[in-house]
Amino acid sequence: MGQEAVVAANGAGRPHAVVVPYPLQGHVIPAVHLALRLAERGFAVTFVNTESVHHQTARALRGTGGGGGGDIFAGVRGGQEGRLDLRYELVSDGFPLGFDRSLNHDQFMEGVLHVLPAHVEELLRRVVADPAATCLVVDTFFVWPATLARRLGVPYVSFWTEPALIFNLYYHMDLLAEHGHFKCKEPRKDTITYIPGVPSIEPGELMSYLQETDTTSVVHRIIFKAFDEARRADYVLCNTVEELEPSTIAALRAEKPFYAVGPIFPAGFARSAVATSMWAESDCSRWLGAHPPGSVLYISFGSYAHVTRRELHEIAGGVLASGARFLWVLRPDVVSSDDPDPLPEGFAAAAGGRGLVVPWCCQVEVLSHAAVGGFLTHCGWNSVLESVWAGVPMLCFPLLTDQFTNRRLVAREWRAGVSIGDRGAVAADEVRARIEGVMGGEEGERLRGQVRKLRATLEAAVAPGGSSRSNLDEFVDVLKRRCGGQ
Repeated sequence: MGQEAVVAANGAGRPHAVVVPYPLQGHVIPAVHLALRLAERGFAVTFVNTESVHHQTARALRGTGGGGGGDIFAGVRGGQEGRLDLRYELVSDGFPLGFDRSLNHDQFMEGVLHVLPAHVEELLRRVVADPAATCLVVDTFFVWPATLARRLGVPYVSFWTEPALIFNLYYHMDLLAEHGHFKCKEPRKDTITYIPGVPSIEPGELMSYLQETDTTSVVHRIIFKAFDEARRADYVLCNTVEELEPSTIAALRAEKPFYAVGPIFPAGFARSAVATSMWAESDCSRWLGAHPPGSVLYISFGSYAHVTRRELHEIAGGVLASGARFLWVLRPDVVSSDDPDPLPEGFAAAAGGRGLVVPWCCQVEVLSHAAVGGFLTHCGWNSVLESVWAGVPMLCFPLLTDQFTNRRLVAREWRAGVSIGDRGAVAADEVRARIEGVMGGEEGERLRGQVRKLRATLEAAVAPGGSSRSNLDEFVDVLKRRCGGQ
């Protein structure tokens, strides 16, 4: 049976959402759980992964004893007495499966910019059988969604996986350029006070790409084109909470329909029923279970960004000097695919059994464990939301893109974490002092109190009658009306 026949047979009378995540793990995870929520609310959902992401996810699943089959949604489709209408499609990103996308980042991004759109269009022309009943729910960072949506005659829902503040700053790049804070050889260093919905922000708190003077890189070209497309989005869905960013969200709502529907987590904030991890996950529960409550520092720099060997050695020195117990997730390519063992020589022996280093783990399970008392993080947005939900204060060491702006939210606005150095300027002594402050004493208690308040805000938002739950319900109603549903 062809895809068109499947749509006709299974999705008759249902609005059809085609969900396309950006091909990076931090974007795939919230997109998977958004797809599940739409399916639970009566949508027929087609989820489009790249062959490369699927291949890496399947390989990781096999590495942990899972099946690693051809369909990541196989285990949840019958979750509601067989009512979930979820299809799974794969598209080529233009590179062979064996191509190292981490090591050849810029080349990979050129492919995302120039090659992937044609493959996506070919797929969409096949799966969009009834444009009147279909919408595209597509990651904002793609360079084609509004153009393709117009061509196909369907609405474009821009799915933003980062805070509203960051969407807003990218949305107003023209203002930053006009005032001399961006796109010039010597950007101004004074406080930025003219962005709608943002009372003030320092230039050093902007996303890394807005701090750079060379704006000709492939990532800049992607961002510029993606936000040209985002301006033409019919709706924006954002993985944030209205109460955390009220003035920014109000300003964006003046531009277009903008729905804060976060935090988007797996059901019950537990291991996802849908495979989303691109690395085999180590089970750390037994090791964590041997340590007292709140005594373990969890360290992870996420699924994408890289650190230098020197930065890693300074952080490792600070971790050792602090005397803290630690669980360190060290992704195999965190420095480079060519440098799989970047920790200082003798690190494991010096740690003397009070630390565990693993290549990857199930982060929500680790953060939820009673033994974990702090999180040394790169400040990726998924990690920030997960840490807050688990009630764990953060030590913030941003590496790239939105992480600098996320740190501003965590450390300056919410006071739920502390900063550690900066890229290229992190010292073991400061790392040690920050770890000691967060893991014990008055500072740690104050931070934990703040995180508890934030967690209550997130819990209220997703509860019945809460802002995120209501926003998602309203969005679903609007989209169902538009796509010929009930």
